[in-house]
Amino acid sequence: MPSIDSPPAPPTGFGLWLAGARPRTLPAAVVPVAVGTACAAGEVDLLVAWRAVAALVVALALQVGTNYANDYSDGVRGTDSAERRVGPVRLVGSGLVEPRKVKRAAMLSFAVAGIAGLALTAVVGWELVLVGAASILAGWFYTGGPRPYGYVGLGEAFVFTFFGVVATVGSAYVQQEELSGLALLASIPVGLLATALLVVNNLRDIPGDTVSGKQTLAVRLGDARTRVFYVLLLVGAVVCVPLVAAFGERPAAVLALAAVPLARNAVLAVLRGDRGPALIPVLVATGRVQLVFGGLLALGLVISS
Repeated sequence: MPSIDSPPAPPTGFGLWLAGARPRTLPAAVVPVAVGTACAAGEVDLLVAWRAVAALVVALALQVGTNYANDYSDGVRGTDSAERRVGPVRLVGSGLVEPRKVKRAAMLSFAVAGIAGLALTAVVGWELVLVGAASILAGWFYTGGPRPYGYVGLGEAFVFTFFGVVATVGSAYVQQEELSGLALLASIPVGLLATALLVVNNLRDIPGDTVSGKQTLAVRLGDARTRVFYVLLLVGAVVCVPLVAAFGERPAAVLALAAVPLARNAVLAVLRGDRGPALIPVLVATGRVQLVFGGLLALGLVISS
């Protein structure tokens, strides 16, 4: 029997690849599709189910592809070594998987996103090609390429833009085939919660990122200000809900506020200064808040449509 202080054995087989896909981040892909599709309800005669499914496939594949791409790029750069890692296992940094295989998994995920996106393009319009290409490039160059923007504190801007605005507005667009002001407004709280997920992840990794020279926004802000930033993101998402309900004329959108109590323990943990592995439950809780908040917001939007 291993001692209490022994680290858990790494997963193997499919479990290893599943861990590398970082499933705790997947709410960031599911929520904007649900909310964007809900915004289109009432604006079209009938929602097209396969378009919503295709949009979800695109979002999930982009998220998984970005996660594998980050694993690969951080690993080959040596900025995510097992000695400094306090979060979920990294495939390349831990030496568990050859870099070329992780890179291949990233490319395969991006290809799945591209195929699903092309199916939507065929019925909606060529403009989706530009959006899809920009999303894939943003996912790869987050930590890839000669000058990864995630290393200079722009990761949060990427998440807010692509897993907030683009994914939400895009999911409404493939239904309505026109830009939606309601979807744009609803994308703000969605993007803020997705950003909060990244912020708490980077808060946990400040010590290791500082040593490796990875200048995330959390490293640049410092521990104390990053904690305040996290709380402000959650508060901002809550404040946006009445605005979506009022200006979008979808009053039942306020159902999303029922998710607020779920954030209590996460906020308390961040404000009292929890660090390292103690922030992993905060990451889990933030994903849960995002998922419940998004589900209730989508439900409210549909009810009021």
